[in-house]
Amino acid sequence: MPNPTAAMLVIGDEILSGRTRDANMHYLAQELTKQGIDLNEVRIVSDDAPAIVAAVKALSEAFDQVFTSGGIGPTHDDITADCMARAFDAHIDIRDDARALLQAHYDKSGLELNAARLRMARIPDGAVLIDNPVSTAPGFTIENVHVMAGVPLVFQAMVASVLPTLTGGSPLLSQTLRVDRGEGDIAATLSALADTYQDLSIGCYPFQINGAFGANVVVRGTDGAQIDAAMTRLAKDLDL
Repeated sequence: MPNPTAAMLVIGDEILSGRTRDANMHYLAQELTKQGIDLNEVRIVSDDAPAIVAAVKALSEAFDQVFTSGGIGPTHDDITADCMARAFDAHIDIRDDARALLQAHYDKSGLELNAARLRMARIPDGAVLIDNPVSTAPGFTIENVHVMAGVPLVFQAMVASVLPTLTGGSPLLSQTLRVDRGEGDIAATLSALADTYQDLSIGCYPFQINGAFGANVVVRGTDGAQIDAAMTRLAKDLDL
């Protein structure tokens, strides 16, 4: 059976403007790999409601799981929750359980649960809250879409809350062989290897050190024995 598939939707003008560097995609990819869920697509969209809604609909239909990051905070440009409600034709309002979490948090902190902070308790009908042990304000899951914060520490905590609830497949394994030759010198060998081992992913990542060209060849798959055989064949074909 093939592994479940996933996509990620990164939301925010700050990512597209270059003001903020996204770290969440890298973290999510690593965690999904461990879980045996294949991350097959990542999209980045601006804080534009029609664009977010369209992307959510497309990804939700195409993949088993969708993870979003960004846009669920207390400010006017945090529109992700409303977009999720629109995408799934769900009513959205302040939820009592989300409000109770925030009230307890801000009471303990000695801060007011004002109107802006209360925006973070707006949850679409039918959604399940995602625990946030870092800053309390919850994410939520609606259909097959997991809606999470953009702040990396909070995003990571929410991923840790969600992943145990998902069914994974076979973890992705990989081995790397460093070859001190240019890509052009090994391309034919890699093509032949890929033809023989069609269930494996074979990537070539070039580098240059002190004027000398080389490449790291990475073989990925879920069958460790097959990866071993491919690596042995590659080393033999390249006389390494």
